[in-house]
Amino acid sequence: MPHVRLSVRAQSDISRPHAFLLGKDSNAAKRAVLAIREAFMPLKQSHMIGRPVEGYGDLRELVIDFGATGYLALYRFEPSLDVVTILAIKHQREDDYK
Repeated sequence: MPHVRLSVRAQSDISRPHAFLLGKDSNAAKRAVLAIREAFMPLKQSHMIGRPVEGYGDLRELVIDFGATGYLALYRFEPSLDVVTILAIKHQREDDYK
């Protein structure tokens, strides 16, 4: 069963929705971070659940539901290490991973 790890960038990306929502609704800020973290758990059982990212070879994108929209997580499965690495996280309305 693959291990899931977050890149330094993904760890930083998780703090962005929390900071954005904190001033509006502290409970929503906590729920957003929890929803993002919990969305990674199924990757331990099925690392192929994310959709392929066109033009990026082995990268996949996981859709994370939250509220009316949600978030997207860019990730890669490294079979030789049996590791899923979350590379970046963004809100679904953002144009690109920054």
